[in-house]
Amino acid sequence: MGGGMAAAAVEGIMERIQSDDEECRVQAAKEIRRLTKTSPKHRRQLEGTVVPLVWMLRSSNPEFTEAAMLALLNLAVKDERNKIKIVDAGAVEPLIGFLRSTNSNLQEHATAALLTLTASSINKPIVSAAGAIPLLVKILRDGNLQAKVDAVMALYNLSTLPEDINTILAAKPIPPLVNLLKICKKSSKIAEKCTALVELLLGHDEGRMALTSEEGGVLSVVEVLEEGSPLSREHAIGALLTMCESDHCRYREVILNEGVMPGLLELTVQGTPKSQSKARSLLQLLRKSSYSGSELQAETLENILTNIVAQIDGDDCVGKAKKMLADMVQVSMEQSLRHLQKRAFATPTKQSRTKRQ
Repeated sequence: MGGGMAAAAVEGIMERIQSDDEECRVQAAKEIRRLTKTSPKHRRQLEGTVVPLVWMLRSSNPEFTEAAMLALLNLAVKDERNKIKIVDAGAVEPLIGFLRSTNSNLQEHATAALLTLTASSINKPIVSAAGAIPLLVKILRDGNLQAKVDAVMALYNLSTLPEDINTILAAKPIPPLVNLLKICKKSSKIAEKCTALVELLLGHDEGRMALTSEEGGVLSVVEVLEEGSPLSREHAIGALLTMCESDHCRYREVILNEGVMPGLLELTVQGTPKSQSKARSLLQLLRKSSYSGSELQAETLENILTNIVAQIDGDDCVGKAKKMLADMVQVSMEQSLRHLQKRAFATPTKQSRTKRQ
């Protein structure tokens, strides 16, 4: 068919998707799903199937509704007009009903569909008003892994509306977000999406209190800062900086007690430009104490790490540098600058002598 479909083929699909024969409609929905999986032209040519597919969502037959849902999902991908048409045709109500379903497949597909539909700014307030947020948080807590990932992303889409933040926080998403961060690979896309949502929620006092109240909450963010992808680390440092900026006295020790310094110092010289800037700002806040004579300059700490990395041989020089820094800051972050510099530059020399012996 080349780039597009012949008019007769489109007409044939339109006839079958509106047939009185349920099996015929199921097969037509599956064909629409197949044709629109990767083709933007087919999505546009088959936009007329949106309304009959949405009608199919209201069936009590799981096979019927699943076929329709998957077809609508492919029609909506990367097509703003179809996203809007699907919501205008009344898809949100049955999709939200599927979020309550005990059928895990329907629940997963509905979550994916809402994720796609909420990528449109026009659809976001409609989905929120229909009561999707508490159900998405419930799926984040109790759904299968793929449904949890899609729920995180859908919630992030909705969180960009300021009026939705309080609704999200009221549903208590922080505990399941922390649990997901604990079990996932820190460099994964899942960690990236979780940390992005956490960073946004920590802009509010209720979010910050929820994270610090959750066992291992702050630690899970610190671990992403240390082991995550560049974007995940950016979100993690942003989350910690937001906490510390909101109330330095309350959160400084909380963050330091989770061993943030080694990863933070590395980030000042190894992270993205945005991460480096945020890491420097957080260092400036963490170094402040009631003892004015013991403040450390963040720029000097960066220089220490840079020199350590430069003096260590081997592929894992950054890892070795982080271990040395962990040993140093474990004694006390508030050591004098001279003492910190002495240990930072002496340790690699000592290791080099040991290595030669």
